[in-house]
This record gives sequence, C-alpha cells and structure tokens, in this order.
Amino acid sequence: MSDDTAADERLGKVDGEFFEEYVFPHLGADREDVRLGPAHGVDFGVLDVDGRALVTATDPVSILPELGFARAGRFALHFALADVAVSGVAPSHLCVSFALPTDVTDEQFAALWTAVSAECEALGIAVATGHTARYPEASYPWVGAATVLGLGAHDDVIRPDAARPGDTLVVTEGPGIETAGLLTTLFPDAPAFASLDDATLADARACLDRTGVTRDALAAVDAVDGVAAAAGTPISAMHDATEGGLRGALCEMATAGGVRFDVDTAAVPTDPAALAVADALDVDPWACTTSGTLLLAVAPDAVDAVLDAFADRGTRAAAVGEVSAGSGVYLDGERVEPPAEDPSWAAFANLAEE
Repeated sequence: MSDDTAADERLGKVDGEFFEEYVFPHLGADREDVRLGPAHGVDFGVLDVDGRALVTATDPVSILPELGFARAGRFALHFALADVAVSGVAPSHLCVSFALPTDVTDEQFAALWTAVSAECEALGIAVATGHTARYPEASYPWVGAATVLGLGAHDDVIRPDAARPGDTLVVTEGPGIETAGLLTTLFPDAPAFASLDDATLADARACLDRTGVTRDALAAVDAVDGVAAAAGTPISAMHDATEGGLRGALCEMATAGGVRFDVDTAAVPTDPAALAVADALDVDPWACTTSGTLLLAVAPDAVDAVLDAFADRGTRAAAVGEVSAGSGVYLDGERVEPPAEDPSWAAFANLAEE
C-alpha cells in the first residue's frame, strides 16, 4: 500500500504528526493579536481585541436528516459550540455556512434553522453572519461549516493544554454515549442490535440528547467563581471527548499539557446502554466518539463545587484520577496510546451496508 493510499484511508481528524508536518509550518502572517493559535489537541484560538479575549473555533456542519431536521440542527449546533464552551468563555456569536443538497426543501431547512435559532436564543447566542445555498454534488451529512465566537477576559480562558500536576481529573457522562445514541437512532432495526432488549435500545437512543457540553462546561465555570483554590485557577483545563472518544481526549489533553494522567477506570461514570451497544457492535467504547462527555482538570479544593454543579444539572460525573509530572495516560496503571482511528466510523459503515 502506498503512503498516499494509506493516507486516503485514514478517517477523521488528522493526527499530531500530520499537523506538525503540513499544517503548523504554514499559518499565514505572524500577528501579535493572536494569543493562542493552532495547536494539535487545542480546538480553539484566542485573539486579543482591545485587551479582551475573543475565543473562536470552527467545525464542519454535519446534518443527518434521519434524525429529523430539527433534532439534526440541534445536534450539529452543539457540536460546533463545544470547542468555545470548553474555553470557559460563553459562546456569544455564530457564523454558519450551509452548502445544501439541491433536493432539500424549504420546509426541511426551515425546521432545521428554526431549531438552531431557538437553541441559540436560549443560550444567549446571536447569529452574526452566514451563507446559505444549494449546490450540485453537495450531499449529507457534510453540508457546511460553522464558526463560533465568545468574548471574555483573558484570565478567564481555560486552555486544554494547561492541566497541572496535583489537579484532579473529573469526567462527565462516560464513554461511548454519542456513538450509542447516534447509531441506534439511525439504524433502529439493524441486526447488530437484535440481542438488545427494547428498554436498553430506548436508553441508548436517549443518549443522543445528552451530546452537548455547553451547559455543563459553563455550569462548572460558574460553580467555581469565587472559589479560592490553592493552586490558582480552580479549573485548569477542559476538553470534550469527540473523535477518538474518552481515551483520545485523555491522551490529547495530557500530551498537550506535558503531564501524566492516572485514571481509575472503575470510577469513570458509564451508561449501561451505551456499553451494551458498544458490545453489540464489537467496538471499544473508550475509543468511540462521545460528544457530551467532558474531561476537566480541577484543583482539589474546587472538585466538590464542580461535582455539585453537575449533580444539580442531572449530569453524571465523578473524580476519576489525578495529574502528575511526567507524560502519558495510564488506565489502572497501564499506559495507553490514542486510538489509531475512531471505530465508530467503521461501525457506521457496517450498519449502513446491512
């Protein structure tokens, strides 16, 4: 197999090696107002605007009509909002471009956009600009891109590469919830799920409505406002577990911060239905995309406040490990590496073929 062919078969986000070789050396002009530019494992940038921090992130827009256009719009929106929300700065503006298939109807788009607008209004987010069009050859699910902005104080920005030795690791929701919710909803009659009872399937499909982290991230930040942590900032780092799942998020955050993570897997919150779906699909739930799962590095004296905030929201969460000097991620004492590829991609393809 040639290098080009191998590269063509790698799905999802590029790895650190690709980023360092092809992306990082070519970042346009060097400007002093860019306080945080592109870095592998860091999903947002920070600009200085008259002494304030403008946090910005861009993501593809994925619309899955099988979810229903309103639900698909909310799902896509929360995926886009997450990268700014984990900075600790509330998302405030949305810029979105739609390159839609020619067969999307006005009514379908209206359902999608009305749902997006309503959720933005509930979160205090204004739509600042955008582009909407139908194009030949455009196809679902990848139908555009969204840029999200948030304005706050530089001191309030929480970087995913800033976990400190001595911090406690906190995880919400657990592994595999997005994969379980999405695949059982898209393929309700798949033979792979025949072994699962109706209650388990219903619980798995309900996972799809827990795939946003915006409200959880902002609740954690609000909860530690005024907490005097001995280490300084009460929350030093946050990251959402998307492609590569919880194991990927742990590896990205530890590598970006140059620290070691030790995790007690028995302490990690889990959803029984999500684990049952992963078992039925014969995939590792820790490596599957799991938007809705939040990973935080928290000063020990702020942990209770963060966990109480999650409990108030009905979000499963637990302290699962610690940060120390060193490198790598250790699950129950055994070092692990980031997944080479998210197995949910292959699972999706197999279910679609069935």
